[in-house]
Amino acid sequence: MKRMIAPLALVLAAAPLVVPALPAAAQQEQSDLAKVNAYIRAVTTMTADFSQTDRNGQTLTGQLTIKQPGKIRFQYQKGVPLLIVGDGKALTMIDYEVRQVQRWPIGNSPLGALLDPSKDLSKFGKVVPTGDPTILSVQARDPKRPEFGTISMIFKRDPASPAGLQLYGWVALDSQNNRTAVRLTNQRYGVPVADSAFRWVDPRPRGRSGG
Repeated sequence: MKRMIAPLALVLAAAPLVVPALPAAAQQEQSDLAKVNAYIRAVTTMTADFSQTDRNGQTLTGQLTIKQPGKIRFQYQKGVPLLIVGDGKALTMIDYEVRQVQRWPIGNSPLGALLDPSKDLSKFGKVVPTGDPTILSVQARDPKRPEFGTISMIFKRDPASPAGLQLYGWVALDSQNNRTAVRLTNQRYGVPVADSAFRWVDPRPRGRSGG
Protein backbone atom coordinates (compact mmCIF):
# COMPACT_ATOMS: atom_id res chain seq x y z
CA MET A 1 0.00 0.00 0.00
CA LYS A 2 2.81 2.05 1.35
CA ARG A 3 2.60 -1.62 -11.76
CA MET A 4 -1.03 -4.31 -32.51
CA ILE A 5 0.07 -7.55 -32.87
CA ALA A 6 2.14 -7.44 -36.06
CA PRO A 7 0.58 -9.26 -39.01
CA LEU A 8 1.24 -12.97 -38.73
CA ALA A 9 1.70 -13.47 -42.47
CA LEU A 10 2.20 -11.38 -45.57
CA VAL A 11 0.63 -12.82 -48.72
CA LEU A 12 2.38 -11.82 -51.94
CA ALA A 13 0.37 -12.42 -55.10
CA ALA A 14 3.32 -12.21 -57.43
CA ALA A 15 5.46 -14.70 -55.57
CA PRO A 16 3.68 -17.31 -53.46
CA LEU A 17 5.18 -17.49 -50.00
CA VAL A 18 4.73 -20.35 -47.59
CA VAL A 19 4.58 -19.07 -44.03
CA PRO A 20 4.73 -21.73 -41.32
CA ALA A 21 1.74 -21.57 -39.00
CA LEU A 22 2.35 -20.62 -35.40
CA PRO A 23 1.58 -23.31 -32.86
CA ALA A 24 -2.00 -23.05 -31.61
CA ALA A 25 -0.86 -22.03 -28.12
CA ALA A 26 1.27 -19.18 -29.49
CA GLN A 27 -1.57 -18.02 -31.72
CA GLN A 28 -3.95 -18.03 -28.75
CA GLU A 29 -1.48 -16.07 -26.61
CA GLN A 30 -1.05 -13.41 -29.29
CA SER A 31 -4.82 -13.21 -29.66
CA ASP A 32 -5.31 -12.80 -25.91
CA LEU A 33 -2.60 -10.12 -25.65
CA ALA A 34 -4.25 -8.27 -28.52
CA LYS A 35 -7.58 -8.42 -26.68
CA VAL A 36 -6.03 -6.93 -23.55
CA ASN A 37 -4.47 -4.18 -25.66
CA ALA A 38 -7.89 -3.53 -27.18
CA TYR A 39 -9.49 -3.45 -23.72
CA ILE A 40 -7.03 -0.87 -22.38
CA ARG A 41 -7.54 1.30 -25.47
CA ALA A 42 -11.32 0.97 -25.35
CA VAL A 43 -11.75 2.00 -21.71
CA THR A 44 -11.91 5.78 -21.68
CA THR A 45 -13.26 5.94 -18.13
CA MET A 46 -14.11 3.41 -15.45
CA THR A 47 -15.25 3.44 -11.85
CA ALA A 48 -15.31 0.44 -9.52
CA ASP A 49 -15.27 -0.58 -5.89
CA PHE A 50 -11.95 -2.08 -4.87
CA SER A 51 -10.59 -4.31 -2.16
CA GLN A 52 -6.83 -4.05 -1.66
CA THR A 53 -4.76 -6.58 0.26
CA ASP A 54 -1.07 -6.08 1.01
CA ARG A 55 1.61 -8.69 1.70
CA ASN A 56 0.84 -8.56 5.43
CA GLY A 57 -2.76 -9.54 4.79
CA GLN A 58 -4.19 -6.11 5.63
CA THR A 59 -7.26 -5.32 3.51
CA LEU A 60 -8.64 -1.89 2.69
CA THR A 61 -11.56 -0.94 0.50
CA GLY A 62 -12.55 2.11 -1.46
CA GLN A 63 -13.52 3.61 -4.81
CA LEU A 64 -11.37 3.39 -7.94
CA THR A 65 -11.64 5.91 -10.77
CA ILE A 66 -9.75 5.66 -14.08
CA LYS A 67 -9.61 8.10 -16.97
CA GLN A 68 -7.29 7.35 -19.84
CA PRO A 69 -4.57 8.11 -20.50
CA GLY A 70 -2.82 7.73 -17.19
CA LYS A 71 -5.32 9.13 -14.70
CA ILE A 72 -6.28 7.04 -11.68
CA ARG A 73 -7.59 7.65 -8.17
CA PHE A 74 -7.77 5.30 -5.20
CA GLN A 75 -10.16 6.87 -2.71
CA TYR A 76 -9.87 4.76 0.42
CA GLN A 77 -12.61 3.93 2.90
CA LYS A 78 -13.63 6.45 5.53
CA GLY A 79 -11.10 6.66 8.32
CA VAL A 80 -8.09 5.75 6.15
CA PRO A 81 -6.00 8.91 5.69
CA LEU A 82 -4.44 7.81 2.40
CA LEU A 83 -5.01 8.88 -1.18
CA ILE A 84 -3.31 7.68 -4.37
CA VAL A 85 -3.74 9.79 -7.50
CA GLY A 86 -2.30 9.53 -11.00
CA ASP A 87 -2.57 12.74 -13.03
CA GLY A 88 -1.47 11.33 -16.37
CA LYS A 89 2.25 11.78 -15.72
CA ALA A 90 2.97 10.74 -12.16
CA LEU A 91 1.50 8.72 -9.32
CA THR A 92 1.24 10.50 -5.99
CA MET A 93 0.61 8.86 -2.63
CA ILE A 94 -0.57 11.27 0.04
CA ASP A 95 -0.60 10.27 3.70
CA TYR A 96 -2.68 12.90 5.46
CA GLU A 97 -2.01 11.46 8.91
CA VAL A 98 1.74 12.08 8.82
CA ARG A 99 1.61 14.81 6.14
CA GLN A 100 3.85 12.98 3.70
CA VAL A 101 3.75 12.97 -0.09
CA GLN A 102 5.52 10.49 -2.36
CA ARG A 103 5.56 10.93 -6.13
CA TRP A 104 6.98 8.85 -8.98
CA PRO A 105 6.48 8.58 -12.76
CA ILE A 106 3.58 6.36 -13.78
CA GLY A 107 5.88 4.55 -16.20
CA ASN A 108 8.04 3.48 -13.25
CA SER A 109 5.08 1.76 -11.59
CA PRO A 110 3.57 -1.65 -12.37
CA LEU A 111 0.32 0.26 -13.02
CA GLY A 112 1.94 1.79 -16.10
CA ALA A 113 0.92 -1.28 -18.12
CA LEU A 114 -2.74 -0.64 -17.29
CA LEU A 115 -2.70 3.13 -17.70
CA ASP A 116 -0.83 3.63 -20.98
CA PRO A 117 -2.95 2.78 -24.05
CA SER A 118 0.06 3.33 -26.32
CA LYS A 119 1.94 0.36 -24.88
CA ASP A 120 2.02 -2.90 -26.82
CA LEU A 121 1.69 -5.85 -24.45
CA SER A 122 3.05 -8.22 -27.07
CA LYS A 123 6.48 -6.69 -26.36
CA PHE A 124 6.51 -7.09 -22.57
CA GLY A 125 3.53 -9.21 -21.57
CA LYS A 126 2.78 -12.90 -21.40
CA VAL A 127 -0.32 -14.96 -20.75
CA VAL A 128 -0.26 -16.92 -17.50
CA PRO A 129 -2.29 -20.17 -17.57
CA THR A 130 -5.20 -20.13 -15.14
CA GLY A 131 -6.83 -23.50 -15.77
CA ASP A 132 -10.13 -21.69 -16.35
CA PRO A 133 -11.05 -20.77 -19.93
CA THR A 134 -13.26 -17.92 -18.68
CA ILE A 135 -10.35 -16.24 -16.86
CA LEU A 136 -7.45 -14.52 -18.62
CA SER A 137 -4.32 -13.55 -16.69
CA VAL A 138 -1.60 -11.42 -18.30
CA GLN A 139 1.69 -10.63 -16.61
CA ALA A 140 3.46 -7.46 -17.71
CA ARG A 141 7.10 -6.74 -16.92
CA ASP A 142 9.81 -4.79 -18.69
CA PRO A 143 12.81 -7.16 -18.72
CA LYS A 144 15.13 -4.21 -19.30
CA ARG A 145 13.77 -2.32 -16.28
CA PRO A 146 13.05 -4.88 -13.55
CA GLU A 147 13.01 -2.05 -10.99
CA PHE A 148 9.62 -1.02 -12.38
CA GLY A 149 8.07 -4.18 -10.97
CA THR A 150 5.52 -6.65 -12.31
CA ILE A 151 1.76 -6.55 -12.66
CA SER A 152 -0.49 -9.54 -13.29
CA MET A 153 -3.83 -8.33 -14.66
CA ILE A 154 -6.79 -10.67 -14.29
CA PHE A 155 -9.75 -10.51 -16.64
CA LYS A 156 -13.03 -12.35 -16.97
CA ARG A 157 -14.16 -13.04 -20.50
CA ASP A 158 -17.41 -11.14 -20.92
CA PRO A 159 -18.91 -10.35 -24.34
CA ALA A 160 -20.82 -7.38 -22.88
CA SER A 161 -17.63 -5.64 -21.67
CA PRO A 162 -15.04 -3.63 -23.66
CA ALA A 163 -13.11 -5.89 -26.06
CA GLY A 164 -14.95 -8.83 -24.51
CA LEU A 165 -13.08 -8.54 -21.22
CA GLN A 166 -13.97 -7.44 -17.69
CA LEU A 167 -11.07 -6.31 -15.50
CA TYR A 168 -11.39 -8.39 -12.33
CA GLY A 169 -8.29 -7.08 -10.59
CA TRP A 170 -4.51 -7.30 -10.50
CA VAL A 171 -1.54 -8.31 -8.41
CA ALA A 172 1.38 -5.86 -8.37
CA LEU A 173 4.89 -6.71 -7.19
CA ASP A 174 7.37 -3.87 -6.88
CA SER A 175 11.17 -4.06 -6.91
CA GLN A 176 11.21 -4.36 -3.11
CA ASN A 177 8.98 -7.45 -3.31
CA ASN A 178 6.00 -5.57 -1.88
CA ARG A 179 2.95 -7.47 -3.09
CA THR A 180 -0.44 -5.79 -3.45
CA ALA A 181 -3.57 -7.54 -4.69
CA VAL A 182 -6.57 -5.53 -5.88
CA ARG A 183 -10.01 -6.98 -6.60
CA LEU A 184 -12.69 -4.96 -8.38
CA THR A 185 -16.48 -5.09 -8.25
CA ASN A 186 -19.30 -2.94 -9.63
CA GLN A 187 -17.29 -1.89 -12.68
CA ARG A 188 -18.88 0.89 -14.74
CA TYR A 189 -17.46 2.01 -18.07
CA GLY A 190 -17.82 5.26 -19.99
CA VAL A 191 -19.10 7.23 -17.02
CA PRO A 192 -18.48 11.01 -16.85
CA VAL A 193 -15.30 11.73 -14.90
CA ALA A 194 -14.04 15.28 -14.39
CA ASP A 195 -10.31 16.01 -14.43
CA SER A 196 -10.75 17.57 -11.00
CA ALA A 197 -11.10 14.04 -9.63
CA PHE A 198 -7.35 13.66 -10.05
CA ARG A 199 -6.32 16.69 -8.04
CA TRP A 200 -5.30 16.59 -4.41
CA VAL A 201 -4.57 18.86 -1.49
CA ASP A 202 -0.98 18.97 -0.25
CA PRO A 203 -0.98 18.34 3.52
CA ARG A 204 2.60 19.46 4.09
CA PRO A 205 3.28 22.73 5.89
CA ARG A 206 3.18 25.64 3.46
CA GLY A 207 2.03 23.09 0.87
CA ARG A 208 0.16 23.80 -2.27
CA SER A 209 -2.74 22.14 -4.04
CA GLY A 210 -1.65 19.18 -6.15
CA GLY A 211 -2.61 18.87 -9.79
